Amino acid sequence: MILTSSNRQMTRAWISRAFTGGTFLCTLAGVAALSVLLYQVLDEGVTRLSVDFLTTLPSRFADRAGFEPAIWGSVWVMGITALLTIPIGMGAAIYLELYAAKNWLTRFIQINIANLAGVPSIIYGILGLALFVRAMELQRSVLAGALTMALLVLPIVIIVSQEALRAVPSSLRDGALALGATRWQTIRGQILPVAMPGMLTGVILALSRAIGETAPLIMIGAFQYVPFSPGGVTDLPDCASWADGCPLKSRFTVMPVQIYSWAARPQEAFQQTAAAGIIVLLAVLLSLNSVAIVLRNRYQRKVRW
Repeated sequence: MILTSSNRQMTRAWISRAFTGGTFLCTLAGVAALSVLLYQVLDEGVTRLSVDFLTTLPSRFADRAGFEPAIWGSVWVMGITALLTIPIGMGAAIYLELYAAKNWLTRFIQINIANLAGVPSIIYGILGLALFVRAMELQRSVLAGALTMALLVLPIVIIVSQEALRAVPSSLRDGALALGATRWQTIRGQILPVAMPGMLTGVILALSRAIGETAPLIMIGAFQYVPFSPGGVTDLPDCASWADGCPLKSRFTVMPVQIYSWAARPQEAFQQTAAAGIIVLLAVLLSLNSVAIVLRNRYQRKVRW
């Protein structure tokens, strides 16, 4: 049977509708599963949320267990990670995309960065244990955890920043160079303002991924029970003040590790406490994503084509 042009168009239309319907059903299934999980978490944990939960220390008793050390541990680890990742990642992306020669060495580096972005996070935990904890003798400290997380997100930041730079129209660069601007003046005044929304969005989303990681930090020794917060009282005898680097040297835990510790307990009360911790972690993640949206919109309004 020979299909006419009209029949072929009708067949393609039906295939298109079937594909659209299938993707919609897949999306609906994912949203429904997520909604059920969120409902269960909120139903179990919302009654456990309180100011005391956010400002007290962990305990063997579920009704007294607090989340403060995990919150401050996450703040310290992610703050140092951001300080290390943002300048190094963006700087590497700018060099590779706008300065480096397009030769075999650059291609080799690009391939390795892309491969590192897909390496399982537990591998970075093993690397952090061998390099930072043992070889550099940083012990199981906040600094070791932050350096490990920086290695985890750095390839993602570089790739996202490069994609944002590539999305800038070449006419902007050519026009600035034609008017006599230097390469750095062109990058600073024309390319970076246009690429910055995408770069910042990628950085914050990468940090959002890192804040929920558990495996690398457990591997390097993030403790499930820490009765103090980094920057406060520690168990280190040689730390008397911030000038001694006490926050960077102290033991630590983070929100995902503390949630895992509570969820692994069989008591129902600890399950409710773990659900309350999940709510706090979700609130932090949503806040970071909101910051990404605000920064992107702010920089986009500044750009005038």
